[in-house]
Amino acid sequence: MPLHSEQSPPAGVRAWLHEIIFESDTPAGKAFDVALLCTILLSVLAVMLESVAPIRVKYGAAIRISEWAFTVLFTVEYVLRLVAVRRPLLYARSFYGLVDLLALLPSYVSLLVPGTQSLLVIRVLRLLRVFRVLKLVSFLGEAEVLLTALRASRPKITVFLGAVLSTVVIMGSVMYMVEGEANGFDSIPRGMYWAIVTMTTVGFGDITPKTVPGQFIASLLMIMGYGVLAVPTGIVSVELAAASRRGGLNPEACPGCGAEGHDVDAVFCKRCGTRL
Repeated sequence: MPLHSEQSPPAGVRAWLHEIIFESDTPAGKAFDVALLCTILLSVLAVMLESVAPIRVKYGAAIRISEWAFTVLFTVEYVLRLVAVRRPLLYARSFYGLVDLLALLPSYVSLLVPGTQSLLVIRVLRLLRVFRVLKLVSFLGEAEVLLTALRASRPKITVFLGAVLSTVVIMGSVMYMVEGEANGFDSIPRGMYWAIVTMTTVGFGDITPKTVPGQFIASLLMIMGYGVLAVPTGIVSVELAAASRRGGLNPEACPGCGAEGHDVDAVFCKRCGTRL
């Protein structure tokens, strides 16, 4: 009888739970995922309906009971997910693990801070599992490509945002000096706010320059704004092209930490090292 190692799949009840909760290849696993998605939709709908005053007045008690019923169900499911993997702490720190936890916290926090139950709409993020349930592995692959491109673009975009922030500080200070309090620029932070709104081409119009020099500076900043929008787009586009050359993804969930999105030829989990 071979001994189970740290990289061996979970056995017994844990293996059965993992098959049902994390995989959708079996009828039981797919039924669990479909039921979970329907429950998530109903729980989000309940939160949305509670925000409508006439419905809250008439059905408020029933909606709150249903919200707590959903919270209890999701709490049990979260605990079972932790039990089903060999390394529960790794799953708890993963993206889906954090989303699952955040989907529970608002209900319990609302006992101390009334009104926070409205944040339960974060449960809608759990619907991302629909890509795995419906076998849309290509979508998972494209999402991974996008995340890879964003991670690769981070240093360049950080430098770019630093330059933009410096420009905002300088232009905000200049407009404070040129326009002054009489025209609404009563502080440098107020001028910085105007510079951000102008550079991003939003143009709220709540504060505008009145003098000719101020309008000339605003015109330059508006033109510069088109470049501000174009630069990060180009950076991410280049990284997307590079990341798209990689292969597809394996839809199997890791039995150790529940992580997904492994390469098709991967033998071990890229997050915890457990054999797939």
